[in-house]
Amino acid sequence: MTEGVGAEAGTVAAGEEVAVSFGDSRENDGEAGGQAAADKSGQGVVTAFGQSMKTLRVRAGLEREEFGRRIGYSASTVASFEQGRRIPSPRVIKQADEVLGAGGLLTVWKEQVERAQYPVFFQGMATLEKEAVELLSYSTLVFNGLVQTEEYMRAVLAMRRPVLDEETVEQRVTARLARQGIFDRRPSPLLSFAVDESVLRRRYGGKDVRRGQLEHLLLVGQKRNIELQVVPLDCEDNAGVDGPFTIVTRKDGKKFVYAEAQGTSSLQTDPEQTVLAAARYGIIRSQALTPRESLEFIERLLGEL
Repeated sequence: MTEGVGAEAGTVAAGEEVAVSFGDSRENDGEAGGQAAADKSGQGVVTAFGQSMKTLRVRAGLEREEFGRRIGYSASTVASFEQGRRIPSPRVIKQADEVLGAGGLLTVWKEQVERAQYPVFFQGMATLEKEAVELLSYSTLVFNGLVQTEEYMRAVLAMRRPVLDEETVEQRVTARLARQGIFDRRPSPLLSFAVDESVLRRRYGGKDVRRGQLEHLLLVGQKRNIELQVVPLDCEDNAGVDGPFTIVTRKDGKKFVYAEAQGTSSLQTDPEQTVLAAARYGIIRSQALTPRESLEFIERLLGEL
């Protein structure tokens, strides 16, 4: 679920193939203890990129203030990039490469730096989301990061304990928003979000944040490639009692099951487990309200605010 408040700096309890090069987590975007710009494996990449950018900036004869003005950031933010305390977006890397006339010396870092914005245990999932032809998600405590509003993200991240520093919060928000690019992909992947009613009723961030999140869900739920379903609290049966999970299917048909809780995460590829998870998700959907009923339910909740 990678979007929660407490599953971000964990270890990966993965199946055989997961050990591959998925480095990974949910989005949790684990914060490696809450204060690091990236967890240890990614920090080296971020630091090396920052040093390269600084070397090219100095060689170009640009002060941080002037360079920052050209890429749309303050001198202090440029310093954060160069010192590896803040991770630049792909757009910033591209602009920096152009401004410094680097000829691709900076853009070659783009993929590695982008991965570094996630904790090691979520990098695998972040990669899979980009390759997904189908993604099925069941949420029980917080909304999946793919459907969160920026205000909701900030409210959830503000509840993290230990408390996150501002740069880390900004980094996680940027990373989470970047994941939502999945909605603009062509061809569009098939997306399904089953959400426990309790998640809709939680007041994270207050009334305005909740209203904005519910309104956003109505917009998301109207997209043709997305099915949003609410699992009502008065439902006497729920196949999802073991907690939240996400199933991702790649173009080659391979399925992956991702789950996280209390600082740990798992990304499974075992065929038996992925088949069972898909079957479980199917049962959850059958127990939930239909997509149309779900949108009507959310509209009623909005009317109560």
